[in-house]
Amino acid sequence: MPVITMKMKKTQPEKKKELIEKLTSAAVEVTNSPASAFTVFIEEYDPDSIGIGGQTLLEKSANK
Repeated sequence: MPVITMKMKKTQPEKKKELIEKLTSAAVEVTNSPASAFTVFIEEYDPDSIGIGGQTLLEKSANK
């Protein structure tokens, strides 16, 4: 059972659905395995729990 894990900021359910479909489709194309073989996990984090360049995403969005 291949597993695909995506770690990202919180997002809308319809965007997660689209991401799951496209990640699965790409994996099927590359591996020639059936879509039913893949499990996709989306781990979501609050913007204050993700840091880039010494700042949280929350800080970065406030500085725009």
